[in-house]
Amino acid sequence: MSTLDAAGPAAWAIAALWWAMLIGSVLIFALVMGLVALAFWRRRPAAPGDEDRQLRVWIIGFGLGFPMIVLAILLGFGLVIGERLLPRDDGNVVQVGAQGQRWVWTFTYQDAPGQMTQDILHIPAGRPVDVAVTTADVIHSFWVPRLAGKRDAIPGRANLLRIEADAPGDYQGLSAEFSGTNYAGFGFTVRAHDAAGWAAFIAGGTQ
Repeated sequence: MSTLDAAGPAAWAIAALWWAMLIGSVLIFALVMGLVALAFWRRRPAAPGDEDRQLRVWIIGFGLGFPMIVLAILLGFGLVIGERLLPRDDGNVVQVGAQGQRWVWTFTYQDAPGQMTQDILHIPAGRPVDVAVTTADVIHSFWVPRLAGKRDAIPGRANLLRIEADAPGDYQGLSAEFSGTNYAGFGFTVRAHDAAGWAAFIAGGTQ
């Protein structure tokens, strides 16, 4: 269930953002530690005015300039990743519904009216799937770490989350919002099918 073991486009984008933020924070931390070390081990300046010049260079150039550049790059990258995660209607999107209720997830399928599954969400591999997340009681949170980010299930509304699996297989999901005493076991499975398996499920032959 690691978010860094991505298995879909949205999860790959989130993992890339995580690595970018880690690298940026390590660079800033290394700079701060370097400045701390320099404060303890710096040598006496050769001339009276040299100390002021060195101080301006370190404070303005490194203490302010470097972190601002790194943070600006991270902000820009984060905005690009966020824009890529927005659902788009490209004509190939599968529509499903996910309703949380203590302690079961119920899934419905636009391509198979009347068909309903509990705790197993069936999707086709290699195609984007828009999940309309809602709840029948308290707030829950729909999360499949290897496929996408989280989306809250809020009473009275449906929040849209796009997921996609690169390959057929089972991917574990869970509710990431504390909702009562049985919360720890409140999970579900996303089962991604190949083309034949998805056609069989839509026809009612796969459970």
